[in-house]
Amino acid sequence: MTPATRPAANRGAERFQQQLTGWAATRNDASMLSPADLPASPAPVAPPTGRSPLCRVAGLALAGLARLLSGASVRWIASQPDTCQRVYFANHTSHLDALVIWASLPPSIREITRPVAAKDYWSRGIVRRWLSRDVFDALLIDRTDIKVHQSPVDLMLREIGTAKSLIVFPEGSRSITGEVGEFKSGLYYLAKKRPDIELIPVFIDNLNRVLPRGEFLPVPLLSCISFGPPLWLEQGEQKLDFLARARRAVLALKE
Repeated sequence: MTPATRPAANRGAERFQQQLTGWAATRNDASMLSPADLPASPAPVAPPTGRSPLCRVAGLALAGLARLLSGASVRWIASQPDTCQRVYFANHTSHLDALVIWASLPPSIREITRPVAAKDYWSRGIVRRWLSRDVFDALLIDRTDIKVHQSPVDLMLREIGTAKSLIVFPEGSRSITGEVGEFKSGLYYLAKKRPDIELIPVFIDNLNRVLPRGEFLPVPLLSCISFGPPLWLEQGEQKLDFLARARRAVLALKE
């Protein structure tokens, strides 16, 4: 059986095994490494997004500001930064979540990663519209106009093509208590329609206290962003089983 005819899940598993082997060979008796310790993969980078120099500078400044305000430390656990096409899926507790995850990625990966965000929030006001459209290159979803023939999943896949990555929040809305809620079905359909894309679990710890719900100004506190090992939809895996497994993968990073 040639590589092209092997099931996508098997190809994904082989890729992960190769990544894990390389990661294990370079670790110095440590189970968690920061992006500074891990060289980015030489995989080809997507073409430039066409952002203006002003927007690029603004992106760098906001990424630095987000890390400063959140005090975010970054952990890569059994995975590493890579320019391959990925979906980063995380728990959702704050309006800062997408920005802080995006800011936690190395610059070369930020260039090809698009946060998925609510259109009703990020299209409100000139500054938010400019940030979401021109600085973050966010993919805005209209939560009030979701129809069968206008599936957000199809929109995401159409927008990212074969080069861009996504940041998504499978809970669908921010958690008030800080607990990770049940995942909605969008992540399952992303995995089903694009089984070649790596799904990277991300756990955001303490960010809900940096920008509490209903507040506008962030409070400087320490938070932690943990990136876990990639997963894929297994052959024959049912939707509820996959969503439960993906949720467990995020919760496991809390330890």
